[in-house]
Amino acid sequence: MPNFLCLSLACLLFAGIAPPAQGLAPEKTDASASMQHHEKPEPPQETGFLNRRVELHGVSYKFVIYLPEEWRRDDHKLWPMILALHGRGERGSEGMWQTQIGLPQEVRDHPERWPFVIVMPQCPLTSVWTDDDMLEMAIAALDMEANEFHGDPERTYLTGLSLGGYGAWELARRFPHRWAAIAICSSGIFWSYAPERWQEVSTLPAEYAKALGRTPVWLFHGTDDPVVIPRQSELMYEALKDEGGHVRLWLFQGIKHDSWTRAYNEPELARWFLAHRVAPPTTTEPSSPEPVPTAERLVIPFHPPAIKLAPPVLDSLAGEYLDKNGHLILTIYRQGEQLFEKNLQGEIAELSAESTTTFFYTNGSATTRLFFDRDPQGRVTALSLRDDRHTERWEKRQLPAPR
Repeated sequence: MPNFLCLSLACLLFAGIAPPAQGLAPEKTDASASMQHHEKPEPPQETGFLNRRVELHGVSYKFVIYLPEEWRRDDHKLWPMILALHGRGERGSEGMWQTQIGLPQEVRDHPERWPFVIVMPQCPLTSVWTDDDMLEMAIAALDMEANEFHGDPERTYLTGLSLGGYGAWELARRFPHRWAAIAICSSGIFWSYAPERWQEVSTLPAEYAKALGRTPVWLFHGTDDPVVIPRQSELMYEALKDEGGHVRLWLFQGIKHDSWTRAYNEPELARWFLAHRVAPPTTTEPSSPEPVPTAERLVIPFHPPAIKLAPPVLDSLAGEYLDKNGHLILTIYRQGEQLFEKNLQGEIAELSAESTTTFFYTNGSATTRLFFDRDPQGRVTALSLRDDRHTERWEKRQLPAPR
């Protein structure tokens, strides 16, 4: 009997530890199957200014791309793209110097205005943008980034400043149907390093204009530019206008070569880009009518016309203005029929009136304004300084009412 019990117990123990027979394994639960087959999610895509490389004919070129903060790899949304070509001073091989001025600088100041994927190639120091291999490199960088970052072929734009404008004109002529719109600053088609091109002044602008057709073009130039004379933009404006094109020319009064700071700071520019699309190459939809030919030429003053205010109005603005902790920031005072500002360092600046409550610095920035606030009784209570990037506000020190 004991031997029988021992044998039975051994059988039971063996049955408990023996693996199940092949083909009789328990089915995996949905949870366990999900755990085994779950793929690790991709890390979030970095945004902002990113370093990149493009290979062309065995040569590696460094460049930068900008991705807006809202860009996502997994939503498959098509994004508008800009190819931006820098000027002579930003040439190099480190791949980043071209992000210091122009459109990249404006994107840093106002990213909310620029919901674009922006490709910023860099031209080597020994080359210029009109070289065939440089134009090929720029297009290769654009193609590579458009493929990876969901570029919209119907909303691809081109811009360039100074030397980069030379290159932009060449890309515009060679690929006229690729660009939904083009903006060029302080540039033209008569290259400073090829003065013999001026011998074709009677025919060359028309050749470019004919190639572009109705592609919208916005030109910016300083009236006092000694590097690339404004006549270059004037010639292209007239040629595009004669061709029945879609062209705007803004001349910034009193500005020398750097028209790009004002141009890219213009809030309308990004909206103007987005208002234009390239028709898709193949479509079953009836083709939309071509845009009506338009030509706009404006001279933009550096400052608005100043108005004269009566001395009592100026006196009401004069006084000491304090920060939120009660510390003096600046003093406003009248001298004759003019208003002046004196800061803590003793520097004095003349102010000109745009209206009874809005002033600008007579010899200062084109975008900075001073705004005086009044209470319901008409007393000046505060002063706000607003430039393109920020606003500061200071309270006026109110003197005790006379007894």
